Amino acid sequence: MSEEHSRPRAPITESDVLAWLETTAAAVEAGEVGAQDLIDLLGELRRASAACADASDWLLLAARESGASLRQIAPVFGKGYVRAPAARLEKLHRQAQNASQWLAILRHKQTA
Repeated sequence: MSEEHSRPRAPITESDVLAWLETTAAAVEAGEVGAQDLIDLLGELRRASAACADASDWLLLAARESGASLRQIAPVFGKGYVRAPAARLEKLHRQAQNASQWLAILRHKQTA
């Protein structure tokens, strides 16, 4: 990216989730949120979680295409070895060979 632009940021962070969870827990404890609201939120959160996993997969493909080694990527997976990202890439490559193809698959899923 050029110096004029900062790098992209994740649309949600661990801190955002914890702050939301604290607020939501307080509302539940105060009786302001019912069971159906919690079920609806659960569905929303599970769909968002799946979307985050899809975005993570796209970033993995894009990082490799940009020249990142598996050793560089491995710590993000919480492991000091390359098996985890290598296995994920192998699984992804059964569906898409590159980040552009993966994004096309995600777009198709969104419209389906």
